[in-house]
Amino acid sequence: MGLCIPASIPTLSIPTVGAALRAGALEVVVLGGHLLLYPTGVCQEKVAVGPPATRPPVLLLHGFTDNRSVFVLLRRALGAGGLRHVEAYNYSPFTRDLRVTARHLARRVEELCARTGQERVDLVGHSLGGLVGRYYVQRLGGDARVRTLVTLGTPHSGTLVAPFMDAHPLVRQMRPDSEVLAELAEPAPGCATRCVAFWSEFDTLMVPVSAARIEHPDLRVENVQVTGIGHLALPAHPTVIAAIRRVLDGIGSASAEASEASSVA
Repeated sequence: MGLCIPASIPTLSIPTVGAALRAGALEVVVLGGHLLLYPTGVCQEKVAVGPPATRPPVLLLHGFTDNRSVFVLLRRALGAGGLRHVEAYNYSPFTRDLRVTARHLARRVEELCARTGQERVDLVGHSLGGLVGRYYVQRLGGDARVRTLVTLGTPHSGTLVAPFMDAHPLVRQMRPDSEVLAELAEPAPGCATRCVAFWSEFDTLMVPVSAARIEHPDLRVENVQVTGIGHLALPAHPTVIAAIRRVLDGIGSASAEASEASSVA
């Protein structure tokens, strides 16, 4: 029998005045910075062997049409003090099926475990990257390797944004009626991975915004609502970064993490 744990929905608050306008302005700033950094993340990073770390390594998964440069700030924070090894996985920009990418991810995780001497890893996925990680965990036996899966603005139940982009097969896989999402809705008894999904009411790429929450009776899920920021800011905002660190450090519940992180903004 699978373990059925109801999803909790804490709120990670960022006090604002004119929250929607502030969130939109922040998205513009983040986009500008990311466009400047984008060329630095086009190539796959060089794999480095560092000193042994005390915590599971972290593998970062970027979103659709993106690359590892989106994680510059998050990567620095997670790797601070040398307590954990952090890498980013650039999947091909010509990917047409996230299930193929998930199989490639499975091989990358095995290689990472062998290289670091660790039995399990943590995954952090932004947008489409979260779906790739979840497919690996649920459908390819990845829960044996993945301790924690953190998703940021991931369309777990499908998004209806930008219908004109349905010509792209990856976009079609992110629609509510896709085969991929139907597979992820199937039973997943005994799944051992802890899933933490961050979602925001100002995420304009999630239609509806609740699409970024994980709703599955067999998964150990914590849904964390972020207020005051949009889709692009999720992997870069210091409040969210602090909350992710606490999740991976195993400090308290998601509710406690959200409450603590809200004071960072």
